[in-house]
Amino acid sequence: MTGVLQRQGAAIALVLVVAVAWFSFPRFGSLDNLRDLALQSSFLAVIALGMTFVIITGGIDLSVGSVYALGGVLAAYGSQYGFLVALALPLAVCGLIGFVNGVLVARTKMAPFIVTLASLLFARGLLLAITDEGSNTYRVPADSAFIELGRGTIGGFGYPVFIAAVLCVIGGIVLRRTRFGQSVFATGGAEQSALLMGLPVARTKITVYTMSGVLSGLAGALTAAYLQSGVTVIGVGTELDAISVVVIGGTLLTGGAGTVLGTVIGVGLRNVIQNIINQIGTLDSNYQSVVSGAFLLVVVILQRSLARTKPRR
Repeated sequence: MTGVLQRQGAAIALVLVVAVAWFSFPRFGSLDNLRDLALQSSFLAVIALGMTFVIITGGIDLSVGSVYALGGVLAAYGSQYGFLVALALPLAVCGLIGFVNGVLVARTKMAPFIVTLASLLFARGLLLAITDEGSNTYRVPADSAFIELGRGTIGGFGYPVFIAAVLCVIGGIVLRRTRFGQSVFATGGAEQSALLMGLPVARTKITVYTMSGVLSGLAGALTAAYLQSGVTVIGVGTELDAISVVVIGGTLLTGGAGTVLGTVIGVGLRNVIQNIINQIGTLDSNYQSVVSGAFLLVVVILQRSLARTKPRR
């Protein structure tokens, strides 16, 4: 029993929280609420997917929140030149930021915390420069096909939900079934051993940070398409949300272990908790983050306690 809890603690917590919410709040189980919950989760899931790969290598990416916001602004700006520019511009610029992060971490051996903190400041500064200190909000033209990327639906569920699902499936396969995935685990688990085995450690690090930048830019583009504008104030604290859901999902901050499925479960658990707080409706806005953070902290502590407990044979 303890072994099951160790492996599936976040999933069990998610099922229990959903069950309680389903019976306690009639609106929680409504189709409209589930659609909104899935849509809200999709943007964070895309960002957290890249963060999962980064953390498994033993790194961290603090720039994803600012890169996410920058991606949204660039997408809205590029939408006036057509769908392809609106999508390619944020992916290219944000991917370049991630690439630079990876090169600095892998080639110069600088601490990921410092490198990505600098990128956080750079991306936010670039965003403010593009938008004239945030006073200029770029809007997606009403007749732009780019809006469909964020507003289109299949069975009532938005396109971003399916995009996030496909990316997570691909990410899970890459992580578990490819040589690159094994290099990711080896790099985070025992970097020196990976080097002695001849694995491309530096290239692996560069790749995962580039992935993180591209995926954050994509999430920003999807958000811009949904909101029909490049909102400059989004993304503040998103890096902490992404890190928390990855850790809740069972990925070790020290690297070497983790799953994409666990990250998806972590995203679901975080957003369900936030949805429950909104359903209650009586909590002062100043205390909502306190309650949400405290609950997530309890989940993480329980997971770590279970991980240190050896199952009986």
